Amino acid sequence: MRVPQIRRSLRQVTTHVIAIVLGVAFTFASLKVSPSQAEPAPGYDNPPQIVAQRQSPATMAVGNSSFVTAAVNRVGPAVVRIDTERTVTRRTTDPFMDDPFFRRFFGDSFPQQQPSQRQLRGLGSGVIFDRSGLVLTNAHVVDKADRVTVRLKDGRTVDGKVQGVDEVTDLAVVKINARDLPVAPLGNSGKVQVGDWAIAVGNPLGFDNTVTLGIVSTLKRPSSQVGISDKRLDFIQTDAAINPGNSGGPLVNDRGEVIGINTAIRADAMGIGFAIPIDKAKDIASQLQRNGKVAHPYLGVQMVTLTPDLAKQNNSDPNSSIILPEIDGVLVMRVLTNSPAASSGMRRGDVILEIDGKAIKTAEQLQNTVENSRVGQNLQLKIQRGRQTQQLSIRTGELQNASLN
Repeated sequence: MRVPQIRRSLRQVTTHVIAIVLGVAFTFASLKVSPSQAEPAPGYDNPPQIVAQRQSPATMAVGNSSFVTAAVNRVGPAVVRIDTERTVTRRTTDPFMDDPFFRRFFGDSFPQQQPSQRQLRGLGSGVIFDRSGLVLTNAHVVDKADRVTVRLKDGRTVDGKVQGVDEVTDLAVVKINARDLPVAPLGNSGKVQVGDWAIAVGNPLGFDNTVTLGIVSTLKRPSSQVGISDKRLDFIQTDAAINPGNSGGPLVNDRGEVIGINTAIRADAMGIGFAIPIDKAKDIASQLQRNGKVAHPYLGVQMVTLTPDLAKQNNSDPNSSIILPEIDGVLVMRVLTNSPAASSGMRRGDVILEIDGKAIKTAEQLQNTVENSRVGQNLQLKIQRGRQTQQLSIRTGELQNASLN
C-alpha cells in the first residue's frame, strides 16, 4: 500500500514543479521582447514614423509668453511715430473791407486785409522696411507737410524727408538718416486668409507703442464700398482696433510679419478697420523710390455697376431720361472732356460689357482691370449703346484726378 501512495505523491510534486518552471519560462520570454525590438505587424514593411511639425517663432514662444508678444517683439522696434507740421496761410475776411462804398469813402487810407498764418500739426505711424532708412506710411499722414519728424521706439528723434507720395493708393515713403536701424520683416499678403490673426501696431490718438489684436475679417474689400471713391484699393478688413494715429502703421500676422499698412477707419464703424495689402504697398514703394511718384492709367469716366434689376427700376420710372438695357455691366455716368474715353467716342449712358475679351460686370472689376494696365496701352472695349453692340479702342492716359477711372 505504501509504494503506490509514494508514487502518486511523486507524480503530483513533479506536475507542480513542471507547471512552475513553465510559468517562469513564459514570463522571462515575454520580458525579453521590448517595444523597440518588436516586429511590425503583418503587412507593414515600413512601420509608421512620428514626425514633429515645424512651429513658427511665435508659436514656439507660447510656452513662455503669448504669440502676440513674440510677434510684437519682432516687428515693434521698426514701428515709428511720425509728427508733421504744415503752415496754412489765409486772409482775414471782413465784409466792410470788400464793400466799394467804404473803399470810395476812405480811399487809400482804407485798411488792407492782412494774411494770417497758423500751424497745423498731424500725427501718424510708419514702419521701417529698409536698413537704409526708408519708412513706409500713408500719403495723408505726410502730404503737404513742411516738416516731418520721425520718432523711433528707442527714443531717437530724426528729421524725415518725403521721397514720394501716391494719393491714389494713400501710400508714401519717407527717408531718415540714422545708424543701426531695425527693419520690419515683410510678409506675403497673398497668403493671408480670413480668420488669420491680425495685430495692429502704432500710435493711436498719440498713445505711443500701442498694440491691438483681432482677426482678418475679410479680404479684397473695395475702397468704393468703404466710402473712399477717390482711391484704387482692395483692403484687408480687420476687427483689430484702428484709431486716428494708427494710420501708416503695420498690420502684423502671428509670425511678426507685416501683412498690411493700416489706413482707413469709418466714423460710423464699430471695431472695423482697413489696411492696404503689403504686396501692393511693396510695389508702390518701389516706384516711389525710383520716380517719386506712380503713374496710374485711366479712361476718364465716372461709372456705376448696372444689373437687370437696377435697369428695370430705372425703366419703370416715367421721369427717367434714359432707357437702360436690362443686363449686367458698367454704366457710364459721365465722360470727362478731353479724356481718353471722350477721344474714343464713348458717351454717357453706354454700358461697358468687356475689356480685351474679358467680361466686366462691376465697376470695381473695371477699375482693377484699368489699374493693372499700362499708361498708353490700347484697351479694346465692348459696349452696348441702346440696342446696338459696338467696339471701342481706348488708349489709356495718366491719371491726374483720383476721383475718375
